[in-house]
Amino acid sequence: MENIDPDALEPGTEVLVGPGYLAGPGNGRAVFDSLGNAEGWTKVVAFGTDTYYTSPCQRVRVANAVKSHYGGWTITFAEDPLGIPDWIVTFDRHTPDEVVAAFTATLVQGLPNHFADYLTGGKHYTGASPATVFGSHQWEAVPGSRPFHSVSPDGHAAYQMRVGWLHEYDELLAPEKSMWRMSAGVDPVYAPSWQAYFSRYTPQHLLTASAVAFTDPTFVGRAVHQIPERHRSLVDVHLPESAEPAPRTAAALARSSHAEGVPDRRPATAVASSPSLSHAAGSRRQR
Repeated sequence: MENIDPDALEPGTEVLVGPGYLAGPGNGRAVFDSLGNAEGWTKVVAFGTDTYYTSPCQRVRVANAVKSHYGGWTITFAEDPLGIPDWIVTFDRHTPDEVVAAFTATLVQGLPNHFADYLTGGKHYTGASPATVFGSHQWEAVPGSRPFHSVSPDGHAAYQMRVGWLHEYDELLAPEKSMWRMSAGVDPVYAPSWQAYFSRYTPQHLLTASAVAFTDPTFVGRAVHQIPERHRSLVDVHLPESAEPAPRTAAALARSSHAEGVPDRRPATAVASSPSLSHAAGSRRQR
């Protein structure tokens, strides 16, 4: 399939973009659908822009506070519905929908039986972990890095694990101090375009679900205007097979030096594994 210069297309043109972690956040529909269609979950819209979801058991709270510092999605779990959260996850406003939706869909599916299906012997247990997912995609650890991080083959995505002791309250109150971080961008370690934070007691199967989506080599759908400007030289863009460019677009493509000779930078393999394993909980509070 031919790579296309996105700047040669109309802004509203629907395209396929890879890698997905550089494609931009998307429109959020997959995340809203995974929560909005969940049986028994309640939804509240506040201030005209912010959306909040609560699980039937009252243990999980999900916030999409548009104008907050991080924007995006904040998710907390508390064994005691009125207590301090046991774990908290923050996806900033630029995190690709696919990474967020993988987490929320797995959360919704596993919550009714307290994630038992994802533990050893459960019907969704595979034994996969974030480490095995990243390793199967040839991500490389950076020797001597503190915090420890591994980087994708193209150098534009990173998975970070904090080292050293930190009081759990500090971790839950400040996302940047979280145990794990996923990020991507031109410089994914020091100046990422987006970041997702997971506190230490986040169930491992949920972390793994996001890791699988993060590393998935499948191209994702976006409108051209949704692709970040700073990523356009780093991604491959294809028209869907059934789509034909408009006459004006076709003329621009004919003039574009990007329409020919652009190497295919897609990863060669895909992860066949799915989310697994769960983790214990502590206690914490929402920021």
